[in-house]
Amino acid sequence: MIVVIFSAKLRADANVEEYGRWGGRMYELVQQIPGFISINSYPAGDREEVTIVRFTSEEALKAWRTQPEHLQAQQLGRSTFYESYWIQVCRTVRDYEFHQDSGVTHREPGKDEEPLQSSS
Repeated sequence: MIVVIFSAKLRADANVEEYGRWGGRMYELVQQIPGFISINSYPAGDREEVTIVRFTSEEALKAWRTQPEHLQAQQLGRSTFYESYWIQVCRTVRDYEFHQDSGVTHREPGKDEEPLQSSS
């Protein structure tokens, strides 16, 4: 699994409504990428936001990174919306989750997220 962490700070003069429209469109588009898993965004301070996007593979990430409307949004972000941003692209080392009814599920990275072990 590939995890992308995107942290951005909006310019003080950024058009927040237009930014929101672009963000909504990017959310729609990324969900259409084969290999997309999830996207979550969180406020991180004054005019700051952190977004975490998960993909099954680097190929899926490349499809997103080169999607034409996403390329346009990237350029618009640099020219109009962002004071600053940083991006980290990470390969999963360990992946597990807990659910009260089923316990902990472990998955081996790179194995199509098949459960390896489940315990209560």
